[in-house]
Amino acid sequence: MKKITVVALFLLGTSSLFAQKTDEQVLKEIYKQALTNSKSYTWLDHLSNDIGARLSGSANAEKAVQYTKAEMEKLGFDKVYLQEVMVPKWVRGEKETAYILDNKTKTVVPICALGGSVATAKNGLTAEVIEVQNFDELAVLGAAKVKGKIVFFNRPMDNEKIESFHAYSGAVDQRYAGAQKAAELGAVGTIVRSLNLRLDDFPHTGAQSYGDLPKSKYIPTAAISTNGAELLSKTLKKNPKLNFYFKQSCEQFEDVLSYNVVGEIKGSVTPENIMVVGGHLDSWDLADGSHDDGAGVVQSMDVANIFKNIGYKPKNTIRVVLFMNEENGLRGGQKYEELSLKNNENHIFALESDSGGFSPRGFSLECNKANFDQIAGFNTLFEPYLIHSFVEGHSGSDIGPLTSKNIVKAGLKPDSQRYFDYHHAANDKFDAVDKRELELGTGTMASLMYLMDQRGILK
Repeated sequence: MKKITVVALFLLGTSSLFAQKTDEQVLKEIYKQALTNSKSYTWLDHLSNDIGARLSGSANAEKAVQYTKAEMEKLGFDKVYLQEVMVPKWVRGEKETAYILDNKTKTVVPICALGGSVATAKNGLTAEVIEVQNFDELAVLGAAKVKGKIVFFNRPMDNEKIESFHAYSGAVDQRYAGAQKAAELGAVGTIVRSLNLRLDDFPHTGAQSYGDLPKSKYIPTAAISTNGAELLSKTLKKNPKLNFYFKQSCEQFEDVLSYNVVGEIKGSVTPENIMVVGGHLDSWDLADGSHDDGAGVVQSMDVANIFKNIGYKPKNTIRVVLFMNEENGLRGGQKYEELSLKNNENHIFALESDSGGFSPRGFSLECNKANFDQIAGFNTLFEPYLIHSFVEGHSGSDIGPLTSKNIVKAGLKPDSQRYFDYHHAANDKFDAVDKRELELGTGTMASLMYLMDQRGILK
């Protein structure tokens, strides 16, 4: 006798039942389950407080792989499996130290190494500082004024931008490529203003790249807190010849084996069509990554849990994919696409949650006009849940590589005003996530998955 999974037993014979319900009725049931019978907050508690930071290549990242795999197996997916992916292993080492040396005055400021940075010398690095706002200013200064100095990139996120991700996009280049640009002109190190809209004492890490520089040209690079950046800039105006000292002991190792975690519910009508919902399992190492992206991980898993609880059997195959290494390489998303192409898979829809566990406001969509209009047309269904924003834009980094011929990509769009208070910083912890906001996001994701499974995509 063919084995019948728990999911199949729950969902068998429900097609006619759901055909009799209106979309309004189903969404009401989905949100009720999300707010009263969700597992997302419990899962996030374990990921954050029992496992902790999950930087790619770390022991905690492996623990997270095994934990989420086991939890998805408990949900009774038709298949739960791991996809092998080689990931970078970068270790921060001892806590970084830094201070401003203004004549005889030494003022400590908070810094943290940027991901992938090299270490300073064991005794640290001391040099004069030159402040710039952007790469054009740096180029005008040239090697004559930059050589032997620490370049201080101090362009803040644009506070006039209502959408905080637009402010982030306008400032992130200095973090990602600042060290490369400065090293090309002979700088000995870089300090980058944290990508944060508020003034505080939390330095924010994040990925950086040396581009095509030879390793002999790599220079140490660190983020400084926004309060620290303000103080350094103010002190430089009074004393342009001051020195800055910082010390960090980070190290890059050889790549190591890790995994994407995949749970699959086979479609009842068109199983060859695949719908993905996911987030990234890795986090930065300063905190437990509850917003980035523990929230997206548990919300994605909970979509399947909700479908099971309401007895919904999807028409198309649904995959919950927990990607590894979004933060410092995107290897998980790239590997998933590589295997998809190899297996001639047809993805029709992909939904990612990677913008924090705050109150959901809508979706950011990558698709043609017909599909955009169809999803925007769901607005009356979502209006009772305060979902109102359907915009064209970036859906998600991990689903970005997917290249099926006809595919719609969507990113959950929570309220973003507080997100960069926590992004890549030591305060991105479990207590920063509100249970109800997290669960509302889960219900919103499950609702869109249901509607897209029912309506299909338009060519």
